[in-house]
Amino acid sequence: MFVGIDVGTSMVKAAAFDRTGRQLGVEARAVGYGVRHGAVEQDMRAVYAAVVGVLRELTGRLEEPVELAGLTGQGDGVWLVDAAGRQVRPALSWMDGRAHELVDQWMADGTFETVFRRTGSAMFPGCPGPLLAWLDRHEPASLDRAAAAVFCKDMVFQRLTAAERAVTDVSDASMPFLDPRTRRYDNGVVELLGLTHRRRLLPPVGDPIATGEASGVGLPAGTPLANGPYDLPACALGAGVTAPGDGLLIVGTCLASLVATAELDLSGEPAGLYISTDRPGHWLRAMPAMVGTAALDWVLATTGARHDELDALLAEAPPGASGVRVLPYLAPSGERAPFVEPGLRAELLGVSLETRPAHLVRATCEGIGYAARHCIQAAGLTGTLAVCGGGTRSPAWTQLLADVLGRPLRVVEGEVGARGAVLAAAERYGVPLDSAAWTEPTRVIEPAPDRAAFYTKGYDEHLELLARARRRARR
Repeated sequence: MFVGIDVGTSMVKAAAFDRTGRQLGVEARAVGYGVRHGAVEQDMRAVYAAVVGVLRELTGRLEEPVELAGLTGQGDGVWLVDAAGRQVRPALSWMDGRAHELVDQWMADGTFETVFRRTGSAMFPGCPGPLLAWLDRHEPASLDRAAAAVFCKDMVFQRLTAAERAVTDVSDASMPFLDPRTRRYDNGVVELLGLTHRRRLLPPVGDPIATGEASGVGLPAGTPLANGPYDLPACALGAGVTAPGDGLLIVGTCLASLVATAELDLSGEPAGLYISTDRPGHWLRAMPAMVGTAALDWVLATTGARHDELDALLAEAPPGASGVRVLPYLAPSGERAPFVEPGLRAELLGVSLETRPAHLVRATCEGIGYAARHCIQAAGLTGTLAVCGGGTRSPAWTQLLADVLGRPLRVVEGEVGARGAVLAAAERYGVPLDSAAWTEPTRVIEPAPDRAAFYTKGYDEHLELLARARRRARR
């Protein structure tokens, strides 16, 4: 029996698998986060309590002992902890927008591009560099009290294993301080961001990923546990995306596009990031857009519609949503992929008194699809494309995505991040598992030729609208 733990932004999950990769059970708990005046924060105590809760519920009904467990979770943000891994202040989420003025300044003075050329990371307001610099200016006492500035899963790992110190992995460390060639922190980048005096807060990088034994909280005492990688590369592992050129689209709270690559090209437009993986010389070219299903959640809540009505609403409105258009950039921190625009905001166009909720919902799903197409192209997809995440639970939206993207989609169902966490743990502990069987797609969705042609024209129009919106955002 193997257990994967996925500590998401809005949901914490634990899933059990047998040796063949069959998912035997899952437990989940919702976790909240606060949004106020551009600040997005999360209570670490509530997150950790949710992790312990789902593990107790899951392991309490398993008939077999747990052989090993793997951990993954949301990336970016800043999770300030004391020496025992406990909260110093609420975590600053990857969606936090307070550091946008710093990013604007660094984009204007060349710091932003310099960091990308050195690390392959295009900073955005919710990544550790800007957030630590913001805290250093506005809450220095919080940094003074902290023992480490870690990532979500690192806090959980330290607490579950009662480790003496925090540790992270190469995937989480990739943004923005890690040199992807040496797989060590680039102290020159730390200096560029004015954080040399805070260097002690960066946790050691476990390479390969760190391991430990569960202390008996949530997991049975002595259970082998591996820390990492974070959710994007964990999903790539869980979907079988490891061959160069193959890609993954994660339709979750964050809309993430990943393409496996053996080439490190830091000469292009600064955008997205290169995520280091457990294999030196192998990266994931990532274009994680800020908003995915969160945009749909907002529109459904605003129109009073329910999630279980999505397929019916998509069927009610025609392709193109009768002229309604949505630019789905709702994050308080703007956009980070496949471009960085901290001031960009969502736009709703073509609305009249004849517009119905179905039009708004379909236009939002199409807008998210166009954003995904933009990211996938920028990431350099040349092979197959897998898709996973909560959005794929809707057959109608999955078909819409295939049509908008104009390519077949290998749908991988279940808890893909947790599955990848287990595969990473098994590799680290030397436990042989058949990764091909574990990552077999559930089905393949083919695009409809007529709708694919329609959406190719719509995508060109989307890019024109986006270009105008970006110009307005810079005024």
